[in-house]
Amino acid sequence: MAPKVLISDELSDAAVQIFRDRGIDVDFQPKLGKDKEALSAIIGNYDGLAIRSATKATEKLIAAATNLKVIGRAGIGVDNVDIPAASKKGIIVMNTPFGNSITTAEHAISLMMAVARQIPEANASTHAGKWEKSRFMGVELTNKTLGVIGAGNIGSIVVDRALGLRMKVIAYDPFLSVERADQIGAEKVELDDLLKRADFITLHVPLTDQTRNILSADNIAKTKPGVRIINCARGGLVDEAALAEALKSGHVAGAAFDVFAEEPATNSPLFNLPNVVVTPHLGAATTEAQENVALQVAEQMSDYLLSGAVTNAINMPSITAEEAKVMGPWIKLAGHLGNFIGQMTDEPIKAINILYDGVATTYNSRALDCAVIAGIMKKVNPDVNMVSAPVIAKERGTQISTTKQDQSGAFEGYIKCTVVTDKRERSVAGTVFSDGKPRFIQIKGINVDAEIGANMLYTTNEDIPGIIGMLGNTMGENGVNIANFTLGRSARGGEAIALLYVDDPVAPSVIAKLEKTGMFQQVKPLAFDVA
Repeated sequence: MAPKVLISDELSDAAVQIFRDRGIDVDFQPKLGKDKEALSAIIGNYDGLAIRSATKATEKLIAAATNLKVIGRAGIGVDNVDIPAASKKGIIVMNTPFGNSITTAEHAISLMMAVARQIPEANASTHAGKWEKSRFMGVELTNKTLGVIGAGNIGSIVVDRALGLRMKVIAYDPFLSVERADQIGAEKVELDDLLKRADFITLHVPLTDQTRNILSADNIAKTKPGVRIINCARGGLVDEAALAEALKSGHVAGAAFDVFAEEPATNSPLFNLPNVVVTPHLGAATTEAQENVALQVAEQMSDYLLSGAVTNAINMPSITAEEAKVMGPWIKLAGHLGNFIGQMTDEPIKAINILYDGVATTYNSRALDCAVIAGIMKKVNPDVNMVSAPVIAKERGTQISTTKQDQSGAFEGYIKCTVVTDKRERSVAGTVFSDGKPRFIQIKGINVDAEIGANMLYTTNEDIPGIIGMLGNTMGENGVNIANFTLGRSARGGEAIALLYVDDPVAPSVIAKLEKTGMFQQVKPLAFDVA
């Protein structure tokens, strides 16, 4: 059946048509997002939910979304989505961070110009029939220093526009390299240096624990006297009360805010202060931006539901459609490796170590990591997936580490997974052959070449004669057909393993018969999702 998507906020007809053209069964109810109870009553019928800001994807709503696989937010902010709840449920949350970048950057530049020339106040005065030409003395932008806090996608566009206005640009961003700063035409500086030097400061960072109140009372006090501050990013980045005091004292000459700590903002310390320009979160409010993000979210959600491609996900590594095709067998292999170890391990897992060798290092390792962890977790939580697995592992205190190395053996590349418990370490490695089929190539350090089937039997024993015959006879006597039989041993007379790929699950009674022989240290039936 075609995937079903509910659109519970306003999206353009063109965006709705994208879903339909891609074969998605779309239900367009743009007013539904404001009715929490009605939305909760029907959300369980859908694979995808497309929203703007009116719909609140709360923990309660997500709990009712029994079939939901993806939430698509047409816009950059996902404050209205409970990301942890969605992640635990295995729901991918996507946004569209680039569709409104130009619009938001232009709004920041517009507000900077407005506060520099006191345009709103001059406009109101002139409309009132006054002619207060001498009252509204502004400042030029040319040759002024603009301090940009956050030089990501939107911030870098602001830098470009400011350079066009012949401003000098300094930027603070912990993730900005000197090379990237040179490329966009900004000087990379530390925050204190920016505060001391900037004539104008504009913020373009998300609201996190690290950025909350980045312009605190203390930091505002460090700014250059006469500075003007613009915020078109997120409310909560600036201590509004402290800024209001700095404006009243004259230390800050002006401010322009499009976002507030509490929205809708009906009251703020910044309201009704002279030379403070405020707008009601209009950063993305252009016809072009609204259309762009709507089209993008429709494309992204359709790609994921139809091909598994993940774009601009908040809680999942991105995987392009091309990567999904190429990496498909490797993601399956990663899941099988995790699943093997998960089924073999009964005690709590303290650490998971994943090694990528050769060609395996060239793929999206974050996605492969998620597949391994999901495979391991399936034993205790059958509903786990690549989104929820890392969250569950973190909650349990499981340490995850990865290593990459150049090709080191006969295979072009492989993945090796090792888990650590209080009692032991256990490892399994695998690769993908040229036929696109995953194989186990090493278990417990013993080399094998085992095709992976839906039903398998794993045994360990001392390397003595008669094991193969006894295993074959027992399977035959109990009507179990063997499709593939793989053996391996550490050394002659040492530890040996067998991995049988069988047509049907091995019954507990057959397992009991093998255990009663006393010839095996371990007899374990295994199941894999090979569809």
